[in-house]
Amino acid sequence: MSLIFPLPSFPSRQERSMRRENQSSVSQFFLLGLPIHPEQQGMFFALFLGMYLTTVLGNLLIILLIRLDPRLHTPMYFFLSHLALTDISFSSVTVPKMLMNMQTQDQSISSAHCVTQMFFFIIFACIDNLLLTVMAYDRYVAICHPLHYTFLMREELCLCLLAGSWLLSCAYALTHTLLLAQLYFCADNIIPHFFCDLAALLKLSCSDTSLNELFIFSAGAAVVIFPLCGILVSYGHIGVSILKVPSTKGICKALSTCGSHLSVVSLFYGTMMAVYLFSSSGQSHDKDIIASVMYTVVTPMLNPFIYSLRNRDMTLALRILFRNSNLFAK
Repeated sequence: MSLIFPLPSFPSRQERSMRRENQSSVSQFFLLGLPIHPEQQGMFFALFLGMYLTTVLGNLLIILLIRLDPRLHTPMYFFLSHLALTDISFSSVTVPKMLMNMQTQDQSISSAHCVTQMFFFIIFACIDNLLLTVMAYDRYVAICHPLHYTFLMREELCLCLLAGSWLLSCAYALTHTLLLAQLYFCADNIIPHFFCDLAALLKLSCSDTSLNELFIFSAGAAVVIFPLCGILVSYGHIGVSILKVPSTKGICKALSTCGSHLSVVSLFYGTMMAVYLFSSSGQSHDKDIIASVMYTVVTPMLNPFIYSLRNRDMTLALRILFRNSNLFAK
């Protein structure tokens, strides 16, 4: 999570200059992993493996339902299918490596693999963020301008919004990667995390990371704040429109179309605030790691349940799929 908006706790120039005295070529890093006891490794391995499989299968089911049901071929579910794909990719960047380290007790990761993991982690985190904003705009158009919805949310615009999210995320991640490539690292190559976190890597560097920090606090803040403002503005207009609806049925219908997305947004930004506002400082990193687990493992797993249980269209499509499967089996 700190890849998007990390905590401002980087080493001073004096600390970096002292590290340079012991500088050596770093070809690999060591991930300390989760703060759990060795005798608990097996239990947590089974737990996280189950959560990861649930994430993959649940989001694949969302994609399958949207693909098979013609009634779900709308902009809202078009973006939802890509959000599900992003959640799968997001978890797959970190969780398999974490599980492998827990099973083999080999905490090493090559520098190239570490940078690659960081690159894709930033990409999918940003895409997740931007897709939630696009989906909020889609709900705004559907509720506040229903007569013009088909024209405003035409296929060309949906594709442009999706492509723009990918391009912006790739540019943001690539810039971080290029800036990181300009740094060199000392003999200290232990990362107190279960994946290659950007903030943790910058703390290990012997170089001057002021440019990296400046980009984090400028572009990184914009990647979070601007989309969040867009979501708040969209739902502000939606709330005003709902209050103008005289019938209770209209209000319930509007809330049902936004409830699932609003739940996912609350979960997404809730874990984000937990990392930024409540993560620990100093030598203890346990709270940071726990908050990151919530963001990288738990949130992508819960999204399919939120959309399938709180969304009538998805529930109906799921029932039809199971019914057809039973008929085919007979």
